[in-house]
Amino acid sequence: MSAAAVPPPRAENEPSAPAARGRRAARGSLAVALLCGALGAALVLLATSRKWAEGTASVAQGSLPQSANGDDITGLPGALAVVGLAALVAVFAVRRVGRVVVSLLLALSGTGIVISAALGATDKAALKEKASKVTGVAGSAIHDVSYTPWPWVALAGGVLLLCAGVLALAYGRHWPAMSGRYERAGAEGRGAGRRTARASAAPDPERPEELWKALDRGEDPTVSR
Repeated sequence: MSAAAVPPPRAENEPSAPAARGRRAARGSLAVALLCGALGAALVLLATSRKWAEGTASVAQGSLPQSANGDDITGLPGALAVVGLAALVAVFAVRRVGRVVVSLLLALSGTGIVISAALGATDKAALKEKASKVTGVAGSAIHDVSYTPWPWVALAGGVLLLCAGVLALAYGRHWPAMSGRYERAGAEGRGAGRRTARASAAPDPERPEELWKALDRGEDPTVSR
């Protein structure tokens, strides 16, 4: 057999193909989840501040146009968008079971936004309440009701948050945690501080009172540090 036919040996520390693909998938899922989560929350917060429905209330002098924003119809999508955004950030601050719980909260936030936005897309309660305030009669009718596309924009934002939560549940265990390095650094610093404190607290043999204090603490003053 010629030397050219023998394949070169693979280095021991060279990553295998499945492991490399797994890392690439984890990085890709992380980028997609961050994009979906941030964009979804922004869409929901924007949509809930816009007009969702408008109609006409009948009054003694004729009719009066009425309109309702997303926050007037339902405050749930906006509140859940804030919760989902906080959960997206918290995913990187926790590990193991905590990360699963936060990822589930992110997915549930998106699901809640989708449901509440879909229900709010045909809701008349806020317009009727405004009409009652204008006419002074409870349960006043509202006519010529029309709806804008903004509820569906909020629903799309909820779908994006839901996708971010599903990605976090599926791949979150492979994502980095922002606190690990600082926890290790803090632990090393605290250990060094304790060692320094113990070294500085070594009793002085020429001072008898220090020897007695060391004995009271259960230390052996004859052992040099």
